[in-house]
Amino acid sequence: MLIAMVKYVPDASVITNGFLTRLVEGELAGSEIIVANAVVSQFEHQAKLGKDLGLSGLAELRHIQELAGGGKVKLSFAGERPSVEQISGGDFGAIDDRVREITRAQGATLLTSDAVMAEVARIEGLETRYFKPSRVKEKPKLLRYFDQNTMSVHLKARVRPMAKVGRPGRFKVQVLDEKPLEEAELREIAREILEFATRDPDGFIEFEREGASMIQFREYRIAITRPPFSDGFEITAVRPIVWVRLEDYRLSEKLKERLRERAEGVLIAGPPGAGKTTFAQALAEFYCSQGRIVKTMESPRDLQVSDEITQYTALEGDMTKTADLLLLVRPDYTIYDELRKTSDFQIFADMRFAGVGMVGVVHSTRAIDAVQRLIGRVELGMIPMVVDTVVFIKDGEIREVYSLKSTVKVPYGMREADLARPLIEVLDFETGEPHYEIYTFGEQVVVSNLRRQVSRRFRGSPRRRWR
Repeated sequence: MLIAMVKYVPDASVITNGFLTRLVEGELAGSEIIVANAVVSQFEHQAKLGKDLGLSGLAELRHIQELAGGGKVKLSFAGERPSVEQISGGDFGAIDDRVREITRAQGATLLTSDAVMAEVARIEGLETRYFKPSRVKEKPKLLRYFDQNTMSVHLKARVRPMAKVGRPGRFKVQVLDEKPLEEAELREIAREILEFATRDPDGFIEFEREGASMIQFREYRIAITRPPFSDGFEITAVRPIVWVRLEDYRLSEKLKERLRERAEGVLIAGPPGAGKTTFAQALAEFYCSQGRIVKTMESPRDLQVSDEITQYTALEGDMTKTADLLLLVRPDYTIYDELRKTSDFQIFADMRFAGVGMVGVVHSTRAIDAVQRLIGRVELGMIPMVVDTVVFIKDGEIREVYSLKSTVKVPYGMREADLARPLIEVLDFETGEPHYEIYTFGEQVVVSNLRRQVSRRFRGSPRRRWR
């Protein structure tokens, strides 16, 4: 008497996260695996666009095929391929529907790691096995390049693997192996980290574009790039190596009181790698410990904060929509990491005007540069209402703190009383000494360095200047 072979139909999720391979190597050995041609088409389309999900999916299917060739399982394909319009339009709901149709027609069991897919399949009366993401016990190959002092790892095809070792502002680049990496090795590392990130509850794909993916796996932020976006296959992984509290910084009592009681528009400024994000994390935790409701706006999500602080990214790819939601939620403080484009500064200003305490992270080589980036993006007289405190970080330490104040007076260097005008004073926070004055003179915006008696002029309309 012949015993019917048990049939299983996997969807895309259970293939890309590696569950199917493990099942075939274990409890599903000797069964029949039926893959929907629609899923193959989905992977093919994504792979042609240089997306890691598609490349990983095809690699997993190739592995399943090798196991089938060795007699582990029987592998077959079923169903029609979707139209080009369905694939290019990202109509993956139609693809899931085809997977369920094949499961029904074959009298098979559906395998999925997608909670929505599992729920719909059960509603439709299909036999379903749902594999909930669980913390991965294995250590991905990529993370083996890290030790306790490693800030970031840099891997590129035909280049020796390198790492930044040390602390923000005090690090060195170290070669990890004299043997250059082959592209095949990098592809396997990328496939594995993608698999782990989609299988682990503390991992997710931040975004995936043609030739580039950003993945968050626990505390590691991982960028994977390939041609044509980059000139070679490359993986860059960054992780914070220092978790500090606000108390760990040498803050004066005056500054502690300012941050606790009065500062509601804060810019954290400094050059790349200076420790801005670390200070932003410490400040977020400080506000949270004070019983404040704290949220973050990040793209990608990079801050390492406690579970009490909810991290938001760009809603439907648009930070304006994230801001709209936050204005309804009304947190006490929002950490905006980081301000780069004009729209970021405008969103920051809009939320401040709505009464939300804002902390923004800005790249700048000097403290005053962070203030100047607001010129032309925010009405000049409104800048002190948007930003009242600037904290400049370098080499992991607070080097300067400015406060901003609006006043009306004769600018430094002018003598006539009728030249008095509204201006912004940028003061050393600790001493109250004016360091800069910012004001309009005709069609120009003047940023006057009072310490050097030197002025910088931005010619033309401020708005035009920054567009």
